Amino acid sequence: MRPSYHPEGLFEENKESIPKSNEGILKSITQLWHLNGRCPEGTIPIRRTKKKEILRASSIKSFGKKQQGTIPEATMSTQPQSNNQSDHQHAIVNVRGDKYYGTKATVNVWKPIVQQSNEFSLSQLWIVAGSYPSDLNTIEAGWQVFLDLYGDNNPRLFNYWTRDAYQSTGCYNLRCAGFVQTSNKMALGGTISPVSAYGASQYEINFLVWKDTTRGAWWLQFGNEVVGYWPTSLFSYLADSASQIQWGGEVLNYASGGQHTTTQMGSGHFPEEGFGKASYIKNIQTVDGSNNLRSPIRVSTLAEKSNCYNVQMGNDRDWGNYIYYGGPGRNPNCP
Repeated sequence: MRPSYHPEGLFEENKESIPKSNEGILKSITQLWHLNGRCPEGTIPIRRTKKKEILRASSIKSFGKKQQGTIPEATMSTQPQSNNQSDHQHAIVNVRGDKYYGTKATVNVWKPIVQQSNEFSLSQLWIVAGSYPSDLNTIEAGWQVFLDLYGDNNPRLFNYWTRDAYQSTGCYNLRCAGFVQTSNKMALGGTISPVSAYGASQYEINFLVWKDTTRGAWWLQFGNEVVGYWPTSLFSYLADSASQIQWGGEVLNYASGGQHTTTQMGSGHFPEEGFGKASYIKNIQTVDGSNNLRSPIRVSTLAEKSNCYNVQMGNDRDWGNYIYYGGPGRNPNCP
């Protein structure tokens, strides 16, 4: 129940980065339930599912699942946009064209304001293969605020998978068979604490997903803790490798009355504001066919509504490849 190897160069890259300015100090995060101890060896933490959470879902079948059409437009290639795709707005960077066997990135954690309970705001990575809208395979991990799913507006660690573009397979966390958890220290769906504050301390977590060809699994690691794996038998295209990887934010916009939602992405501030104010993802890398961590090449950006949420790329010695992204949603330029 352990990976047979990690990507080469991983531990050298886990060293602490230098802050972009003196406005904040980079710090690690934990989960609130850790205040009450840990699970015994041989067990895993599973978040209790309550009756009221199931009742909030549109149906039992849809409970704990994403809608079809939640993938960034860059993933769809030449496929037409689905009816509900416009409800999902992204600010991401994307690489495609090679064979990818994983990704590592350090993600800044915030508590964005979400306008209504059926909307969400998240920051995540996508590992993608196949084509939309029929046989798209994805592996996803990050943090999200989603009242209808969790019952509160706290940022929570999550993962997701699908092999048919969210039609019938896959789910969040452990809400269906698929992802196999091996860690007794991290709870999928568990609250993250503390979180970053505007102009003050910044908190972040490392995410790593990589393919272990020996064991036939895609492994997930939060920080230094290996959480579990997706068996490659779950997938069609991802049984081999990924053809795209994406990093960034997504908001579900269900606001009515002809106005855009006020749901925030990331910190709720545009990327131009920089460190301590805008949300970021740094040390972005991919895993190649030789199991080495590499800087991505031919990176492109996507922001469907840049006046509402936007993304900017950068590269330097301390942060490697990074992005600032996010925004407030409704504003004078995004009515």
